[in-house]
Order: sequence, then C-alpha cells, then structure tokens
Amino acid sequence: MHPFFQLTLAVVVSMLVIPLMRSIAPSLGLVDIPDARKVHTVPIPRVGGWGILLGSLLPLALVYQLDPLLQSFVAGCLILFTFGVWDDARSVGHWTKFAGQLMAVSIVVYHGDLWVSRVPFLESALPAALGKPFTMFALVGVINAINHSDGLDGLAAGESILSLIALAVLGYLSGSALVVSISLATIGGILGFLRYNSHPAYVFMGDCGSQVLGFTLGFLVVYLTQAANTAVSAVLPLLILGLPIADILVVFYRRARARMNWFKATRNHVHHRFMALGFDHYQTVVIIYSIHAAFVVSAILARYETDVAVALIYAVGVTALFATLGSAERAGWHVPRCRGVELRLARSIGVLKANKAVLKGPLLVITASTPTVMLLSALSIAHIPTDVATAAAVLALAAAIQLLWPRVVNPVLLRLAIYATASLPAYLLISYPGAIQHGAQSLIMVAVIVLGVAIVAYVRFSAEHQFGTTPTDFLIVLIACGVAALSALGRIGMDSRNIVQAVLFATVLLYACEIIVCSTSCISSRRLLQVSTLATLLIITFRGVL
Repeated sequence: MHPFFQLTLAVVVSMLVIPLMRSIAPSLGLVDIPDARKVHTVPIPRVGGWGILLGSLLPLALVYQLDPLLQSFVAGCLILFTFGVWDDARSVGHWTKFAGQLMAVSIVVYHGDLWVSRVPFLESALPAALGKPFTMFALVGVINAINHSDGLDGLAAGESILSLIALAVLGYLSGSALVVSISLATIGGILGFLRYNSHPAYVFMGDCGSQVLGFTLGFLVVYLTQAANTAVSAVLPLLILGLPIADILVVFYRRARARMNWFKATRNHVHHRFMALGFDHYQTVVIIYSIHAAFVVSAILARYETDVAVALIYAVGVTALFATLGSAERAGWHVPRCRGVELRLARSIGVLKANKAVLKGPLLVITASTPTVMLLSALSIAHIPTDVATAAAVLALAAAIQLLWPRVVNPVLLRLAIYATASLPAYLLISYPGAIQHGAQSLIMVAVIVLGVAIVAYVRFSAEHQFGTTPTDFLIVLIACGVAALSALGRIGMDSRNIVQAVLFATVLLYACEIIVCSTSCISSRRLLQVSTLATLLIITFRGVL
C-alpha cells in the first residue's frame, strides 16, 4: 500500500470513529469537566485518542507482518490506550499511569529488542545492562512530555504532526519504509482528529491519545537513530521532539525549586506562561507551532552534524526561548492592546458576518468547486492502476445503493465513499501526471487554491461556525512553507515533495466535503456531492478497466 493511501485511510478512519465515540462519551464517563487549572469552560468529550489509535494502526495492520518489533509497538500502543481510557473515565493517579507506561516501554525494549546503545559524546556503545533501563526512562519521559503538552486545543496534535513530518522525511532519506509508514499513518490519524479539536474544540484527545502519540514519537526516534540510520547524530531526538521535551524539563525544575510535587498538575507550562502574558489561545498555539517547527526543520538540516553542534543548536534555542519568557515575566510585560483598533476590527467583522453575500458566498464556492474538482481530476488523470479502479468500483456500488435506496446503506458508508473519492484524485494526479495537459493541471490547482480560500472564509464568517480550523490552517501553511524551503535547498527528494503536495490537495478536498456533509443549509448541495461522488468513482472505474 502506497504511503499516501496509508495516510488517507488513517484520516478517513479517524474522522469516522471520533463522531461515533463523541455520541457515547457521556455514557462512558469520557468527558473532561472544567476546573480552575484548565482553559476550557464547558465539558468536552475525551475520545479523540480512539480515532488517532485506530486510524494509525489499521493501515499498519494491512501492510506489515507483525514481527517482534511491530508486535511490541502495537502492544505498547494498546496498553497505553487502555490505561489512558481508564484515566479519562476515572482520573487514576500518576503512579497508576506510570505502571502502564513502564509496561508498554518494557515490551518494546525487551520483546522488540529496541534500545539505545549509541549515546551522545561517547564513542563506545552502552552495554545492555545500562542501555535498556536508560531507554525505558527516556521513552517514559517522551510519553509524559507529549501528555503534558496537551493543554490547548490543537497544541499537542500540531506539535506531534510537525515532529512526525520530520521523522517521515528523515525515514525516507534513510530508506526506512517502517519509519515513513508509521509516521504518515499517525499523521493521518491526527489530521482526522484535528477536524474536531481546532479551537474551539468539540473533542479532546484525552490521555488515551496523548500517551499513544508520545509513545509513537519515542519509538520512532529511537528506531531511527539506533537502527534505521546510525549515521545521524545521537542528539537528533532532542531537535525532533523539540519544545515538549524542553517544556517538561523546565516545569520539573520550577516545581523542584519551589518544593512542589513534581507530578501535581500546575499552570506553569509554556502555553500557560504565554497566555499569562496576554496572548490569546490562537496566538499562543501559533507561536508554539512556529518555535517547534524551527526545531524540527533544524533536525532535518543538521542530521549529520556532530553531537556537539546539534546539542548547541538545541541549547541555544531553548535558552533563548525561556530566557526571553522569564525576562518578560519578571518585567511585568503584557501584550499591548489597541482598544480602538480592536473595536473597529470587531465592528468590521460584525458587518461582514451580517452580510448575506459574505455568509453564503464561500459556501456557494465550496459546493460548486468541490464536485467540479473531483470530476475534472478523474477525467484528467493519465493512468489509473487496476487496484485503484477495483476499489473505486466497490465504493461506486455503495454510493449508488445509497442514492437509490437511502435506508439500505448506512450513512457512515456513504461518508466513507465521499472521503475516499475526495482523496483518490489527489493521489492519482500527483503520482501519475503522465500526459495531462498543462492547462488542465493548472486549472485544477487554481480551483483547489480557490477552494482553500473559500474554506478559510467560511470558517471565519459562517453563522453555523461548525468548522473552526484556524490554528490548523496556520499549521498547514507552515508545513507547506517548510516543504517548499527544504525543496529549494535540495534537502528532500521529489517523492517526498509529491506526497506532501498530495496530502495538502486531499486535505482541502476532505475539508470541503465535510463542510458540505455537515452543513444544515445546503441539503441540495449534499445531494449534488453524492451524485458527483458516484460519477467520479464510475469514471475512475471505467478508465482503469479500459
């Protein structure tokens, strides 16, 4: 299975699982109740981890045979997921969570035989008696670093995506299909979750999600540096994991200095400190995304530098961040507010929201452009593999039955067909451009850009406001800029760039389809989307067979 299909399947599974779990979360007790330490003010279901786990593991199960290493990875994910669900429902103590974490990492170290033998600044390898306990300690640390960074909507998810992209690129450059597959599948699971977690969040990932993400990141950085590519610096995990590691170390230092319980939750994480300076939720998330992105890009660029050089890059970045933050706090600095400008801006936005053209215009563009892009893509593709045509035929049958006899097929299956149809043209256009006329490809790309702009406008000004993705929009732009910069520097290959382009293309179409499906004001457009989905699938089927 192509890595793009793995990622797309993960996105679809995650986006399907989370709404189902959200509906039963209250009956399972999986709801986060607000308190004085938390930012949110209303109860939020903690079920995002279900989508992340199932979305990321299903593609791997379809691609790989479970050797001892993968057995240990899957077992570790399931153990942490189980303990995480228990904590989400019953709020177990930190010692119970530590027990689950130790159980998960010990399976990787002793059954999967994955442990750290190469350590920074040492020429000789660590013996197993030291390397295995050290690896368990380090993996538990990474799990808790990601778990503790899950304090704002989209924060831990976005940081994890940035680290996973770096791992996918480094895995590709190292020739490690396993690193690429796990990274992209997990990215897909997170992208599906972010649809519901961007501020204001409808769903939290919960401990079952954040612990699995931390475990996955820890597993991948150890495998990459200790097995897949031993030529890279042993300090590289610090840059790949970036800000979460620095944040938890600083938090523990501050708690120890204040003679506090190290494991008692407080409001002294980096995101709390930025918000205390007057940055709002969106600004804080964007700032942290940007800082963490700088670390992970540095990891790609400096992968073959000496341990001293990589450690110096990380130390300078961390010191500059926390020294600046501490100086601002001691000086009593606060984000300046231009009240007059804010009031005028609020009035302007209010006028725009009251304008029917502004409210309906983006939705009209979305409902018209999405079917057009799907059909035009299917007609413009030069080559359609037989296996893709077969999959399209099965999906077309489900879509046709749903159109003719709506009560026969579960609506979830129709949604699956729509999501898959939105993803297929993106993959095929990027992978098999072949004899596509330049004008047709340019027209499709322009339509996708227009569609993306319409989605952002809809998010910002829609009265329904069902699709708050502003931090995610910034994350996607950040990723696109990073990929473009790395491409210009010649640091990633054409295949990596094509996969990222396909992901961005598919993401725009998936979001557009989700807006149409969920909107309460475009029932006729929903029907048009169903018809265009069936038509697109039939075109792909017949062109692949002929």
